[in-house]
Amino acid sequence: MGRIRYLLARARRMDYAAMARTARELSEKTGKPAAWLMADMALCAARYGAGYVDYKIAQMYRLNAAQRATQITRGVSNAIVRRMNDRAYWHFFDDKSQFNTLFADQVRRAWLNLKDADAASFRAFLVGKGPLICKPLDGSSGQGILKITPDQYAKPDALYASLRSAGIGIVEECVVQHEALAALCPTSVNTLRIATLLGDKKQGVVYAYLRIGNGKVMDNVDCGGMAAPVDLKTGVLCGVGANKAGDAFERHPMTGARIPGTAIPYWQEAVAMCLEASRVVPQVRFVAWDVAITPDGPVFIEGNSFPSHAIPQFAAHFPDGIGILPRFREFIDL
Repeated sequence: MGRIRYLLARARRMDYAAMARTARELSEKTGKPAAWLMADMALCAARYGAGYVDYKIAQMYRLNAAQRATQITRGVSNAIVRRMNDRAYWHFFDDKSQFNTLFADQVRRAWLNLKDADAASFRAFLVGKGPLICKPLDGSSGQGILKITPDQYAKPDALYASLRSAGIGIVEECVVQHEALAALCPTSVNTLRIATLLGDKKQGVVYAYLRIGNGKVMDNVDCGGMAAPVDLKTGVLCGVGANKAGDAFERHPMTGARIPGTAIPYWQEAVAMCLEASRVVPQVRFVAWDVAITPDGPVFIEGNSFPSHAIPQFAAHFPDGIGILPRFREFIDL
């Protein structure tokens, strides 16, 4: 009965115009009729909990039933989060100020809660600072993030008012990333997405990817960035960079740097940091940690109590069509 209610609710909320656009786009790409693709999307929604974005980025139109059943679709991801994460404790991750306070030892940079700070406190915070990253307190997918530089500090009161008006809730020192990752794309801090799971059968890291920017300040895949899988044992990128448009890159299109084979500095330290942090709020058992690698080691950017399921779906990373769900099944029953 619960699944039926979920499917009915999804059907009511479905953006059918976007679904039709996706079908036409995929029809041009694959030669399959748009009507067939629409019907197949509906089938995948009912049977596997897949939205039209899932269908596109996992290239479900090329998969058989057994392969489709291994994909981490929206429905599957939502079910994992509901089961593993007590919503009463999400605020430790959803509110960036609370996250920075709780994980201060791993954040390791100066920051200011702009919602609680007055203009005088903001002026004092700016003294001696370099570039700053400004974020909404509860934003996601890179939305609403701004970067300000010292040449904008000349009129701090006006800047304070402007940031407050833009919905900025937290201002942080910029992270200086390790040169090995800056070589891939220097315009963004290229962060690791390390997902930990305190499962009933096993506890540890279920997957890890490096998110890489492509000319913007953010590395987020919703802002045009890409992601490449990390070998959990070696900390070396073991696949191409892939984005939500379905493009795959062995070399970065902006810098020409080769992506597969890149070694992540301080990999073991990053994993240890995430595993230790995963036990701080044990009521939230599935967390995707965003980790930057600095010249001095790993630091947290943020933690996600409702991890995006897009990155571990990219078809380019699963050439045999077998998705990531088998890894989850090592930790929990699905």
